[in-house]
Amino acid sequence: MAGSKMSLPLALVVVLSVLLTGAAHAGPEMDPYKILGVTRSASQAEIKKVYKRLAKEWHPDKNKNPGAEDMFIKITKSYEILSNEDKRANYDHYGQTDDTQPYGGGRYGQRHDSFYFDESFFNFPFNSKNHRDFADSKYTLHFNQYVNDVVPDSYKRPYLIKITSDWCFSCIHIEPVWKEVVQEMENLGVGIGVVDVGYERRLANHLGAHRTPSILGVINGKVTFFHYAVAKEHLRQFVEDLLPQRLVERVTDKNDLQFLNSWHELNKPHVLLFDQVPVVPLLYKLTAFAYKDYLQFGYVDQGLSETANLQKQFNINTYAPTMLVFKENTDKPADIIQAKGMKKQIIDEFMLNNKFLLAPRLVNQKLFDELCPVKQFHRRRKYCVLLITGDEETFSYGNQAFLSFASANMKEVVRFAYVYQRLQQPLCDILMQNKDSALSPPQVVILERRNAAGKAMFKPVTAWNGSEEDKQCLLEELERLQKDPSILIHDAMLPELNNEFASMFVIRWIYASYDYLSEVIDDILHNNWREMMPLLSLIFSALFILFGTVVIQAFSDSSEDKQTKPKAKDGMKVENGSPGTGSTSSRPPKKNFVEVTELTDITYFSNLVKLRPGHMNIVLVLTDTSKNILLSKFAKEVYSFTGSLTLHFSFLNIDKHGEWINTLLEYAQDSMHIDTDEDDRGNNKIDYTGYVLALNGHKKYLCLFKPVYTGEDLESKSSEDEGGNSGGRSRSSSRDEHPPRKSNRSRSMSTLQIHHKLDRLGLWMERLMEGTLPRYYIPSWPGLDKITTSK
Repeated sequence: MAGSKMSLPLALVVVLSVLLTGAAHAGPEMDPYKILGVTRSASQAEIKKVYKRLAKEWHPDKNKNPGAEDMFIKITKSYEILSNEDKRANYDHYGQTDDTQPYGGGRYGQRHDSFYFDESFFNFPFNSKNHRDFADSKYTLHFNQYVNDVVPDSYKRPYLIKITSDWCFSCIHIEPVWKEVVQEMENLGVGIGVVDVGYERRLANHLGAHRTPSILGVINGKVTFFHYAVAKEHLRQFVEDLLPQRLVERVTDKNDLQFLNSWHELNKPHVLLFDQVPVVPLLYKLTAFAYKDYLQFGYVDQGLSETANLQKQFNINTYAPTMLVFKENTDKPADIIQAKGMKKQIIDEFMLNNKFLLAPRLVNQKLFDELCPVKQFHRRRKYCVLLITGDEETFSYGNQAFLSFASANMKEVVRFAYVYQRLQQPLCDILMQNKDSALSPPQVVILERRNAAGKAMFKPVTAWNGSEEDKQCLLEELERLQKDPSILIHDAMLPELNNEFASMFVIRWIYASYDYLSEVIDDILHNNWREMMPLLSLIFSALFILFGTVVIQAFSDSSEDKQTKPKAKDGMKVENGSPGTGSTSSRPPKKNFVEVTELTDITYFSNLVKLRPGHMNIVLVLTDTSKNILLSKFAKEVYSFTGSLTLHFSFLNIDKHGEWINTLLEYAQDSMHIDTDEDDRGNNKIDYTGYVLALNGHKKYLCLFKPVYTGEDLESKSSEDEGGNSGGRSRSSSRDEHPPRKSNRSRSMSTLQIHHKLDRLGLWMERLMEGTLPRYYIPSWPGLDKITTSK
């Protein structure tokens, strides 16, 4: 009994000593400050510096000490705590780390924070250059590969990219989840990439990834960061959120006809997926994104009572997903697949076989290139049977007949298509050999493209109204074509097609703006300030430039207002006869020459009829004999005004186009007076040599300058400066006081020298810029028949 009594206290002492020893050993191991050898007041820079030094010293690849691996884990874990302000504060206040268990050799369990990992994280060594994960090396991206391959491909499928590095302890935490997600997403068609910051710093900076680990998505060339806990469900939802929201339309018994009948407007086949699940499968969304340019996608939930009629109409099996594709015939599907486990390869093959309608409309150059490819090999000729028609109701019968012919004569080497003549006028004019650009009756043309530059061989087959004779004629020509391709006797350079869907750009821009704003708001909510810095810098730079422009404009406007009055006074002095030889425009000339073009039937529309609002064309009237002299003088007089962006300079040869100027001045004859002598009135012929017309093509008015003799009589100068009312009075008084002298000047070219005719043009141009010249409005510009060369 005594022995047993003595053994009991001894056992208690031994147990207590063991517990105390364990506590003594556990205490230092749980202290990250002692492990790193820093004080509690150490800054983040000091902690980081010590961590780098200890990590290099105790890394298992470099330190062969048996305890190096455990020590490296402790160092990394301590740095992870102290580098995070929240974890460090938690330890300082409560003496607790994120793990409820103390540091110890094999007592690491799963963590329940933003990263998920298991015992596989002990599989050392780390992601070093010599021991990099083979699975990741398969997806490693380089900068050129990303720019040249990933970005263009992201317009067809989204990419999921992981940012990692060799010394990233947290990267090991997410590896199991990442591998599982990669395996699933790759089977669905999602692109995968891995960027090692240590070896691809340029690409990491380009993506805006400044910390590891990071996960981001790329779609349509746009980068979006993943901000949530790395779990399989979260990453799957992240990929789904990358896709546009309007890819797949929900179809029920109420809107099925509207969905299927939109094939004509959208010029696309329509695909319907019938399935039991209420949510659109991710595989189907990814397929819709990949083929969004070719097909329109809809989804039918078989679990809804609102879709019962659709399932009955197309005899849908409720036990397996069913995919139907509809083309021109909305009552019967053109193709169908049904399988319990639809694989991406099967769906892709199904989509590729049904990318186009039986007879699609040519709406842009991209579609034309795919339907009618350029000939590459003799045995792989592709012919395009093209119906040139109209979009009015009167052409519907012929168009429907062409569609029925196409569906009955589908061949591998022949593609059928149609084009609206009104929307693709340049192409139709060449193929129909139409020179007057007028709308012609529908016609069928067979063509073969020879090179990418636009060269094609073609043959107009027959006018088309949908009759049996037209169908028989076309069928015979196709049979001849297979035996003898040389029947395509005409060749031409085809112009690029107009994009008929270009008007939808505004809608696409609105959608893109909405997606971009959503991304910005998402970044702001997650306080991702470092990644937001480029955007914030751009916004503040734009605001600064805008503010600076407004301020400078305000000051410049005030200074110009002060200078306006002196200039106006100077202009009045010149008009009244004070000396002056020219004027200067508000803008200095940008060139050391004056660009003057001839006004002909070629430049008529661009230089006059379709001149932009606010622009004017200054036209000098001359003849073959006076051309060189007047052009030289004209250039000297208007040179100081060439700095204006709204003035254009041209000349008109009245030896070629005299009828046009006569017609133009007849339109304005009620509001202007043109001086003629008695002989000229009798012959009904006026010499317009040296006249200058300022033509405003948009508002349809002109200002007129008439040449005068500027010899010794200075008083006669002002009489011919075509100004306001005062100019008109001085001119009439001059005629009253000196009628013989006026007549003599008009008759004799020796008196009215050619090189003196434009002496006063500079002053007239000054008044034109001030807006003080009278304007003569006309109902319309003379037609093209008036500008053509007179014979």
